[in-house]
Amino acid sequence: MTTPDCYICGKEADFDNLPPRECMAYDQHWRVAHAFNTAVPGWLVLPRRHVAAVHDLTDAEASALGMWQVKLSRALRSMTGCAKTYVAQFAEAEGFAHVHFHIVPRMADLPREHRGPGIFELLRRPEQERVTADQADRIGRSLRAHLHGQPNAR
Repeated sequence: MTTPDCYICGKEADFDNLPPRECMAYDQHWRVAHAFNTAVPGWLVLPRRHVAAVHDLTDAEASALGMWQVKLSRALRSMTGCAKTYVAQFAEAEGFAHVHFHIVPRMADLPREHRGPGIFELLRRPEQERVTADQADRIGRSLRAHLHGQPNAR
């Protein structure tokens, strides 16, 4: 099911034509994409089926979600050297009221004001600070190669 005014559903409807940044890996339950308007290279999001709240996930979606969160956190650690990853879900922004999870690499040198919930200050940054589409595509191809051969990472 998709909702016409939902950004994520719009991307899902065009699944076969998505660039690497919008479909780094996927399974029947989740799709890995790079967040846009972020100043953090490797800020990933996990969307797929239109669900408005976590309690509406199926057991299969929930089970796969846990695997993806750990698998992507490990990949980001390996690829970026991050100290840890943040995992968050809100689904409250207009046009994004669709369950999606943020997997964000937190670098060791991240300033204190951007740690924890402050990381969201690095989302929706001015254009000159953002990860470009080309950079996000390169990250997408690298992540795909890193995950290659792992189950559920097409």
